[in-house]
Amino acid sequence: MSHAYALNEDVLHRGQGPQGRVTVEQPKVYTIIQRLPIESDGRLRYRIRSKLENIERVATEDQLSYCM
Repeated sequence: MSHAYALNEDVLHRGQGPQGRVTVEQPKVYTIIQRLPIESDGRLRYRIRSKLENIERVATEDQLSYCM
């Protein structure tokens, strides 16, 4: 299993809101800054940085999609 996204690639992140949320946030553009090792649960993780805000976070590959 290998990572689908490359370093410095722009991606859309679909955040996980609290359960029962009425409104759904629009995906936001982030840049891949690090590909993290595969965890014991088998999911691929990335460290990403927001293009608009001073925010970094860790996201799983299933939360990301390619920018169009």
